[in-house]
Amino acid sequence: MDFFNQHALPVVARAPTLKTNNPDFMGSEKKLAGATDPTTRTLNPYVTGTSVVALKYKDGVMMAADTLASYGSLSRFRNIPRMAALGDTLLGASGDISDFQYILKELEAMKEKEEYCEEDSHVHSPTAIYTWLSRVYYARRSKFNPLWNQLVIAGFKDAKPFLGTVDLLGTNYEDDHIATGYGGHLARPLLRNEHRPDMSAEEAEALLRKCMAVLFYRDCRSINKIQFSKVTAEGVTISEPVELPTSWEFKQFRQSGH
Repeated sequence: MDFFNQHALPVVARAPTLKTNNPDFMGSEKKLAGATDPTTRTLNPYVTGTSVVALKYKDGVMMAADTLASYGSLSRFRNIPRMAALGDTLLGASGDISDFQYILKELEAMKEKEEYCEEDSHVHSPTAIYTWLSRVYYARRSKFNPLWNQLVIAGFKDAKPFLGTVDLLGTNYEDDHIATGYGGHLARPLLRNEHRPDMSAEEAEALLRKCMAVLFYRDCRSINKIQFSKVTAEGVTISEPVELPTSWEFKQFRQSGH
């Protein structure tokens, strides 16, 4: 018996816990004051928008996007604009709607600081906003907490149109035409075949309508309610939503068993 008394393990006091009936706590034991939850990240955006299509034409840049925000696979919000004007810069977004709203608030705060605090008549150009967004999105990606968007940035500066894109990894490039989401697969071939830098506004809108119609037929996260916008030397114009005419009289659609 003396042997066991001499070699007994020391008594280790348990950390105090508070019993609770709340099922949210593992083992029904409430966490101690000061304890924190593990860091979490957005892994699957819930409310998202699909393709944005934009192109340069002879007077500036024209952009199109539908107004659907899908809740998962549900076409839940059908009147959500995904394009916004920031001075002389036009911004369109695919992906998570809340992340797009967040970045718009950040840009608006930056714009207000320029206008009301510094008062030096300095305004960020479209290329400056494009560069700033690429750094912000790359920084968030590097922290493993990305903003789940692919942005399209358009503007008109020094008598030249500007068109660029930034995605959730911070990848960025400029081009004469850009399509995000499913548009990168379905609309981009049409743009490569039919786009010309000297297109008129009417020709540019007709091509965008064609692209958006193809996306409506083939992308189940899109609708035929479309907004068109353009950036010219006069500034940014965003139209009211319009409904594209559709037809389901194709033979394959009407055949039984399909």
